[in-house]
Amino acid sequence: MSGPRVAKEPVDGQGAQSAVIGRAARLALAGAAVAIVALVLGMIVGGRAFPRIIPGLPDSGAVVRWGLPLSKLAMDVAGVVTVGLLLMAAALLPNDKGVLGRTAVQYVKAASWAALTWAGAAFLAIVFGAAESIGRTVPQILERTILTSYATQTTQGVALTLVVLFGVAIALFSRGAITAGAAAGLLVFALVTLLPAPLTGHTSSSPNHDLATSSVSLHLLSLALWVGGLAVLALHAVRGQPQLEVAAARFSRMALWCYAGVGLSGVFALVARLGSVSDLWASEYGLLAFAKIVAFVLLGYVGYWHRQRTLADLEAGRPRAFTRLAGGEMLLMLATMGVAAALSRTPPPEFSIPADRAFELLGFPLPPELTIANIFTLWWFDLFFAVVAVVLAGLYGLGVYRLRRRGDAWPWGYTASWFVGVALLVFATQSGLARYAQVMFDVHMIEHMTLSMVVPIFLVLGGPVTLALRALKPSSRRGDRGPREWITTILHSRFTKIITHPVVATSIFVASTYALYFTPLFESAMKEHLGHIWMTLHFLLTGCLFFWVIIGVDPGPGRLPHVGRLLMLFVTMPFHAFFGIALMMTGTVIASDWYEQLGRSWGDSLLQTQQDGGAIAWGFGEIPTLIVLLAIAMQWYRDDERQARRADRRADRAGAKDPELDSYNAYLARLNKGDKGE
Repeated sequence: MSGPRVAKEPVDGQGAQSAVIGRAARLALAGAAVAIVALVLGMIVGGRAFPRIIPGLPDSGAVVRWGLPLSKLAMDVAGVVTVGLLLMAAALLPNDKGVLGRTAVQYVKAASWAALTWAGAAFLAIVFGAAESIGRTVPQILERTILTSYATQTTQGVALTLVVLFGVAIALFSRGAITAGAAAGLLVFALVTLLPAPLTGHTSSSPNHDLATSSVSLHLLSLALWVGGLAVLALHAVRGQPQLEVAAARFSRMALWCYAGVGLSGVFALVARLGSVSDLWASEYGLLAFAKIVAFVLLGYVGYWHRQRTLADLEAGRPRAFTRLAGGEMLLMLATMGVAAALSRTPPPEFSIPADRAFELLGFPLPPELTIANIFTLWWFDLFFAVVAVVLAGLYGLGVYRLRRRGDAWPWGYTASWFVGVALLVFATQSGLARYAQVMFDVHMIEHMTLSMVVPIFLVLGGPVTLALRALKPSSRRGDRGPREWITTILHSRFTKIITHPVVATSIFVASTYALYFTPLFESAMKEHLGHIWMTLHFLLTGCLFFWVIIGVDPGPGRLPHVGRLLMLFVTMPFHAFFGIALMMTGTVIASDWYEQLGRSWGDSLLQTQQDGGAIAWGFGEIPTLIVLLAIAMQWYRDDERQARRADRRADRAGAKDPELDSYNAYLARLNKGDKGE
């Protein structure tokens, strides 16, 4: 006879876990609903919800009209969530000597599913984009090869295809990532994946496309880190996971910089797209942009409230206030993303621009004939390198200030050298030199040589890594990686050991120059602003790597003896001279299509400016070589002095005399006796 049947009640832990999952699901659904509502309202305000259909013209239908913005919204949200999950695992949660904790590993695995969703949404955007491009329905394009052509031959299609491929790659690599370094690498990969699709929309057609491209890139990266980090932090709080106060404090410090980046880049993005301030309220695009501005101000106020109130509540063991405020802030951010998706579907207001091919390519009118005065007066604002210069100067100055405030000394020569390098960087990228470098090959070569052979010398002599290691405090948690620990890890990594090997650094410095100018890479880089940024940044980074190995004052994986540094310098410099001679002897114009489209009617011919550029490359190396020789001589002299003082201190501590010195003194004494005839 069986006993009475008793109903099994859920274990308290299982019930609490179900409640947590339910809260997280409700928060996610609420966020999705808010984003979709914001998108719909934005489409209505922008006039894209119910467009006027002209009889006789092809129309792709309501499914495509709404499917494309919804798929792009899903793509944006999935990309931001992927970034947030990887950011939480790599930087916000503590790790144990580079190994991720259990919760961080869960977030990396969740990033795998988010990246797969990202790739799927991008594929849907390809389908709907192909249908919209020719005014056909989805079944009609699937029956033909239109989808393949759109994905591989159009700019927007290729960008979305890259998102699909990169998203799948992130999903695959995230499955086995268990270290902070792997999570950080995937985070960088995810940030790069965010860029292709938005940069091929209104940005590429903006009159000032250089400013638009740089501002949109900075805007996207700052926004993804900010929104993604907060979304995952809110999820972390709702789930009741440990170390919430640590992650919240770290995110708060990062969020302030992201907020500044979003605001600064947003202003420049509007400047690049709007013809006047009145367009903010006189156009549909301006109204949606104004809505984003209002949301941005509200988010700033919420962030201020976080820093003032809820972080203190967290430290006091009261997480509920933080959870509520973070959830509300996340909903507001998702609503802003919905407005942004609608904004991407709304054409910016039209304003008159010069009907000039040079203006279309350069983003500014063709400058007048080259003079010294024009070099110093026709300045050109490059947002990307302006931000780079401000960051380099600001962080270095902050490090010096922190050392001086606690009473530590820092050589004034290092500081002067660093700021001279930053000043030369500003001059090379913002002055009239930057304008004429896009028009004339010889001026471009001056800019190239300045960025790769002059600016890096002064930057590496500033000792930025040494300053950072001295100014930054060690992590408060044992075994965790803060900024100081990350720098130390990178310095001792296998990657750093490989690229700082003299043969590798020299090969990169020399071979990349030949590969750039004697292949189609140079012309491709000149035609696209992003390509031009990467080319200019490449000059700077390869120069810094090469001269860091030769004259860098920072600690490294392995330092060459001074004789080896001289040998490395004398072996490398002739290759630059050979490069200049090769340019002077070339009978065909490099990047001829680019220069011919500019229509420059003043100055020397294209071939002559190219030969002049070769002469500049041939003779330019003398000045940097002299500076480097002086630096090596000074370092050699100081190193000998340090070794002599170290030997004296060892002898004093040991209480014994140096045998070699005693033998030498005895030898001198015997000679002295011989001279006196004793």
